[in-house]
Amino acid sequence: MKKYIIAMTAIVVVLVAGALTYKVHAEKNNGIAAVVNGEQITVADIKEAYEQNPQIKAQVPFEEFYAHALDVMVNSKLALQAATKDNIQATPEYQKQLAELQDEVARQVYLEKKVNERLTDDVIQKEYDAYVAKFEGEQEVKAKHILVESEDLAKEIIAKLDNGEKFDDLARQYSKDQPELGYFTAKMMVPEFSEAAFNMEKGTYSKEPVKTEFGYHIIFVEDTRTSEPLPFDAIKDQFKAILAQQAVADIIKEMNDNAQIEKYDLSGKKIETK
Repeated sequence: MKKYIIAMTAIVVVLVAGALTYKVHAEKNNGIAAVVNGEQITVADIKEAYEQNPQIKAQVPFEEFYAHALDVMVNSKLALQAATKDNIQATPEYQKQLAELQDEVARQVYLEKKVNERLTDDVIQKEYDAYVAKFEGEQEVKAKHILVESEDLAKEIIAKLDNGEKFDDLARQYSKDQPELGYFTAKMMVPEFSEAAFNMEKGTYSKEPVKTEFGYHIIFVEDTRTSEPLPFDAIKDQFKAILAQQAVADIIKEMNDNAQIEKYDLSGKKIETK
């Protein structure tokens, strides 16, 4: 059953990816989004699904999500009605999968409860403070480039720059790669590229082509800076995810330490544990 729930979620994601703007008028219909063989689907149901999918929410407005999620929910309701009419809930396979799902939900809810008890705001703040204390700033360069296949073409482009043509115009015309590179440290680029970029001054372009395994680059340095720790709000969720993984491992270990467990190999011989 679990795999069908996952599949249904995937369908929503695929449909939303091609969504067009859709204005929600159902909210004016007493909050009813659809009625399927007498059973209601509400705008609140769809809103809840939207809120529970933060990745979709970050990319797609609710109005776009609504129209396509509504179709999925209608089809889901039809499938459930058909299954109920066929008395699927009384079959052994349904009962088996339901029991497995209930066990999985119980495990998940228990671990989430225990993890949330340990991951207080103070714990996360303490981890962030330790990150800031150990942070060592690195020099960063913000640059863009024009990447071409041949050295001769690269030199022609540099000559055009010398004659006053704009870097962005030439990048659009010639570059086989995305020009904007943003900020990066020396370790993030191949050595030849970093050596050139980090020895240039802000506002200058390379006077000679820079050869790397990808081709020939003309580099323009837009800015230089020393990296700083990410702000708490930007990295809080990452710390929470890391701490949650560690908390789960600790909880599982504690349960093992406090339990009486006997293990046997395939021959039936008891496995001695340390």
